[in-house]
Amino acid sequence: MRSLLCFLFVFFACTNFGLVEETEYTEKMNRWHAKRLASLQKPTGWLSLAGLFWLAEGENTVGSHATSDVIFPADMPAHFGLMTLQDGVVSFQAIKGVDVFFRGQAVEDIVLQTDATDDPTVLTSGTYQWYVIVRGGKYGIRLKNTAHPNRLTFKGIDRFKVDEAWRIKAKFEAYDPPQKIEIPNVLGTVSEEMCVGALRFEVGEKIYSLDPLGSFDDEAWFVIFSDETSGNETYGAGRFLSVSRPDSLGTTFIDFNKAYNPPCAFTEFATCPLPPEQNKLSVRILAGEEAYGHH
Repeated sequence: MRSLLCFLFVFFACTNFGLVEETEYTEKMNRWHAKRLASLQKPTGWLSLAGLFWLAEGENTVGSHATSDVIFPADMPAHFGLMTLQDGVVSFQAIKGVDVFFRGQAVEDIVLQTDATDDPTVLTSGTYQWYVIVRGGKYGIRLKNTAHPNRLTFKGIDRFKVDEAWRIKAKFEAYDPPQKIEIPNVLGTVSEEMCVGALRFEVGEKIYSLDPLGSFDDEAWFVIFSDETSGNETYGAGRFLSVSRPDSLGTTFIDFNKAYNPPCAFTEFATCPLPPEQNKLSVRILAGEEAYGHH
C-alpha cells in the first residue's frame, strides 16, 4: 500500500510539474504575442499605412485633387505641395496656407532625408505623416495616418494553439565563405542579403533547412519562410521569424510559435521581402500566426 501511495505521489507530482512548465511557456508566448500586437497598433505602426506613391524624376505635384501627380487621400488638401526628385535628392515645398510640420516646426521648403539614412525626415499634417523610402533605386512617399480604420478597428490576429513541440532545436552549418543570397520582394525586384550559413532542423523525422539573414555580429537572425500552410491557413506570401544566433556549439532553437505575418498581410502599401526558394518548406508548420483578413 505504501509503495502504491509513493507511486501515485511521484506520478501526480511529475504530471503537475509538466503542466506548470507548459503553462509557463504558454504564458511566455502570450506575453510575446501581446507585445507584437501592441507594436502593430502603435499610432505609426504598420496598421497606419495609408499610401505608397512612387516619385518621378523632377517635380511631382502632391494633393488630393485628381490632377495631382501624387494623389493623397480625399480628406487632405486638394493642393498640398511639390515634391522634387533630382539626382537622388528629394525636397518638399508646401503650398501657401497648408500646415506642414517637421518636429513640431512649420516648414515651407525642406530637403528630405530618406529611410536609407538612420534619421529620415518625417513630415506631419493633422493625423497624417509621411517620409521618403528608397527601394531598388526607386524613391517613394510612405504615407501613414494615425486615425486609419485598419488601426482603429484592429481586433487581433488568429494563431495556432501554442505548442512547445514547435520550438525546435536547430544545428548551424556555416557557409565558407558567407554567401549573398537573392531575396525577391512584392515590388518585383530582387536584393542580395548576407547569409552566413544554414539552420538544419527536424520535423517528423525529416531534415529541413532554412537560410537566415544576418551576420555573426548580430544577436538574432531574420528568417523569411513559407510552408505548406501558406495560402491556406497562413498568409500566402510566407511568414517571418527571428532566430537567436547559435551558441559556440552551433546550436539554436527555431520557435515557430513566434512565426509572424509580414506587413503586407495587413496593408497593400508595404514593400515586403518574399521567401527565397530554399526557404520554401515542404511541410505544414502548424504554429504561429494564421492568415489575416483579405490581404
